[in-house]
Amino acid sequence: MTGYGRGVAEQDGRRATVEVRTVNHRFLDLKLRGMPIPAALEEQLAARVRASIERGAVTVSVHLVAPPGEAGPRVDPAAARRAHAMLAELAAQLGVGGPDLALVLAQPGVLVSAEPAGDEPDPRVLAALDTALAQLDGMRATEGEALAAELRARLDELTALRASIAGLAAAVPGQLARRLADRVRRLVEDAELDPGRLAQEVALLADRADVTEELVRLASHIEQARALLAAPGTVGRRLDFLVQEIGRELNTIGSKSTSAEISTAVVDAKAVLEKVREQAQNVE
Repeated sequence: MTGYGRGVAEQDGRRATVEVRTVNHRFLDLKLRGMPIPAALEEQLAARVRASIERGAVTVSVHLVAPPGEAGPRVDPAAARRAHAMLAELAAQLGVGGPDLALVLAQPGVLVSAEPAGDEPDPRVLAALDTALAQLDGMRATEGEALAAELRARLDELTALRASIAGLAAAVPGQLARRLADRVRRLVEDAELDPGRLAQEVALLADRADVTEELVRLASHIEQARALLAAPGTVGRRLDFLVQEIGRELNTIGSKSTSAEISTAVVDAKAVLEKVREQAQNVE
């Protein structure tokens, strides 16, 4: 799910600003950007993001502003030279222009925080992150409500198509009996049909074409998906699983179908399910 949150925390004249952006992604993909981040702080930031967000492409930008006159981040000349040499060699191999200063400064380790890296995470950054995550959660909740309404409408379509398939499937045994009787009459012309034998053959064909179990499971999966949309917490992965199961039942019904009408209804249901699948990727 997409969203944006921004948090600011200030203490002792130093202000931390954290921005969190998320876009749709099947899994959690976290990127930290901005000022050089000590390992202890990076671990705390990642832990808090994972506790709040289960999946999505998440970018966390951290900025720390010092009071006037206080030293900011400094450049590590040795690291800058190594980064420049590496980028220049790569540019020569690719036949492109050499790296500019901005690209060199963007390499890890070139900019070093003026503050000594301590073992304790900066509380200002963590407080700003909490504010940003709370704002992000509110935006994602609003989007989630709209997404849930869209998915419910698609599930209603699937329910209607399932009912249509069930009605068509109920008429299949009679259709098979008439079709088989017509074929036998064309083959034997004047010979009399054995009603018992014909009934056996019809029963066999009807059993092969029977989709009752698939329709029952299909109804169950749709209702479970509907229940997930009303459930608290993260439901995206379970919804993905139910979408796969619905697709499996539709495939089985289609493979058993002896009716053009049922086949058409299955195709329509798969088209609706594909829309559900696309939207389900956005659900956390």
